[in-house]
Amino acid sequence: MHIVYIHQYYCNPQMAGGIRSYEQARRLVARGHTVDVITTDITPGARQAGWTTTVEDGVTVHWFKVPYNNNMSYARRLRAFAEFMVLAAAKAAKLHADLVFATSTPLTVAVPGVIAAKLRRVPFVFEVRDLWPEVPIELGALRNPVLRRVAGGLADFAYRNASEVIALSPGMADGVVARRPGTPTTVIPNAADLELFRVDPEEVRRFRAAHDWLGDRPLIVYTGALGVVNGVEYLVRAMHTATRADPDLRFLIVGHGKEWEPTKALAAELGLLDRVVHMWEKVPKSQLPVILGAATMSSSTVRPIRGLWDNSANKFFDALAASRPIAINYGGWQADLLRQTGAGLVLDPVDTESAGAELARHLRDELWLKQARDAAYRLAVEQFSRDLLFEKFEAVLNRSAQLEPANT
Repeated sequence: MHIVYIHQYYCNPQMAGGIRSYEQARRLVARGHTVDVITTDITPGARQAGWTTTVEDGVTVHWFKVPYNNNMSYARRLRAFAEFMVLAAAKAAKLHADLVFATSTPLTVAVPGVIAAKLRRVPFVFEVRDLWPEVPIELGALRNPVLRRVAGGLADFAYRNASEVIALSPGMADGVVARRPGTPTTVIPNAADLELFRVDPEEVRRFRAAHDWLGDRPLIVYTGALGVVNGVEYLVRAMHTATRADPDLRFLIVGHGKEWEPTKALAAELGLLDRVVHMWEKVPKSQLPVILGAATMSSSTVRPIRGLWDNSANKFFDALAASRPIAINYGGWQADLLRQTGAGLVLDPVDTESAGAELARHLRDELWLKQARDAAYRLAVEQFSRDLLFEKFEAVLNRSAQLEPANT
């Protein structure tokens, strides 16, 4: 099967970002499929006209430089989404395909996907990574009633034209079906890359020894975006409390985003910066395994907004793959998993004093840490391994390829 795979922010392991699409695409090729990925190049540098094509692990990747970063205003981001929508539609229409697959965000990637599928008279499969427009509305980021109607119409358009929808969490699947009842929907969350996160203990020892501020001290890490929704300052405040009980605790933030400077300023204000709290710019995915290998615990946070509980953050599954407990500050399906298995902590969503006390207590509890590490790894192997979830993914594509394109 020849698959045109549209993902505006595709990353490989040498880049900073999630590698779900890379892992799925290369596995499709290994199974005998042909894959063309259409994406953007958002690396810093002068803007260039035209497409650049690379071949990575048998996957043909078509890149067009469309600048984007988390520091942009919402208006500037919408412009980047619209620009890629037009470029991708033109590119996808020229490529042979037996099936067209598009993965959000943004929701606008559905448009080139549907256009290409209609022109080629082939099925279209849509993947929902964030529930639009519901989440931006709840966040207060989408206030204009006209834009809300447009976004809702775009979601309807995507679901109506999809042979099947893949959702990254049960809550996202519920949102799809609530908007358009009867939509065939399969939940395939983000995955644990077990091979990638298998690290030589000697590498971990060298990493810790190379940083005087770390040594053999307990370490909690946060890896990923520092956007408005992530609320990483919650962890800074929690660590302020935790280190009153245990001054040797350390917190490492590895990431980027709009909240980088405010988070750094808060850490400085609380007297934690470069002492307890250390901040590193984003690193390629290939460098995360040793960082997580050196961690005592990982973390994932969001602001206290119900719609954000349905996330499927890569950092959660990276922690499982690295056999590391994870602390989160939200409810929902991931909180249920942690409570059921003991693979981490579910902290109060707003009370950073109690969160800090809990972190201090558990970061030194060797028995709890061992049990949590074992539970995390079991989850990675038994429920979230990349190979296991890929089987479900390929099954969706094969199932859809047997169908006639959906009618509008």
